[in-house]
Amino acid sequence: MGEILGRQELIARTEALKSEGKKIVFTNGCFDILHVGHIRYLKESRGLGDILIVGLNSDASVNRLKPNRPIVAEACRAELLAALTAVDFVTIFGEDTPYELIKRLRPDVLVKGGDWKKEDIVGSDIAKETYSLPFVQGMSTTGIVEKILELGRNKDL
Repeated sequence: MGEILGRQELIARTEALKSEGKKIVFTNGCFDILHVGHIRYLKESRGLGDILIVGLNSDASVNRLKPNRPIVAEACRAELLAALTAVDFVTIFGEDTPYELIKRLRPDVLVKGGDWKKEDIVGSDIAKETYSLPFVQGMSTTGIVEKILELGRNKDL
């Protein structure tokens, strides 16, 4: 089970793990409604190294990126992610991008989902390796939210 850490503690722990020769993998996102696409993506990310760190957008950050979101509060999203066996550490960041966090952590591997081109991934200039992993067809938080809204509209008829 992973741990939820503040930025400074995470930086210290990451430095210690690097000194032990561990390969650090970093990914980030909103993870608003956790689904099988997220699970597969995180498992695959973890397979690229020894330690997986998830940078989680804060509620304010998600709302700036996606109006009317998040649906699930940051503390709950962090707890869900930390409960996954693939995830070692979760930290919440309030900026629109995790660039400053990546700069401080200096991960060996940076991972994002398939809608990102490798050269456009924030922090790719810092990490030794950068990957854009494919999506699971038909799995997206936006799609799930739209389906729920559609079901609600159809029920009112």
